[in-house]
Amino acid sequence: MRQTFRLPILGLVCLAAPGVAQAGNYEFLAAPQTDLNRVFRLDRASGEVGACQYGLKENAAVGVTLCYPPGEGAKAGPFSEYALIASRHTGEGGVFRVDLRSGLMSICFVLNESSVVCTPPAK
Repeated sequence: MRQTFRLPILGLVCLAAPGVAQAGNYEFLAAPQTDLNRVFRLDRASGEVGACQYGLKENAAVGVTLCYPPGEGAKAGPFSEYALIASRHTGEGGVFRVDLRSGLMSICFVLNESSVVCTPPAK
């Protein structure tokens, strides 16, 4: 009988732990551009967007991971429920960030190989 009460109590403890509530909060999506190996990362709660891609390293068999931090418009915003959507345009290097609660959309892309930027949200 003691074991039957342990599982629900353990579940409640896990739900109350702050680290558990934050787990799995990211979404990843590859840019639709077919000759670009870039993947965008979204914090689904804050809307913050970053990106990484593979880069060649001179005189080395293994390359490097190049990451671009969130820049203008791509930093954390109001807490909501965000998602990333790729267009079907094979030449598009950016992705759409959508706020599933308000319907606002932005287009996010890497600017000047330095940071991810997003357009102002619009409906």
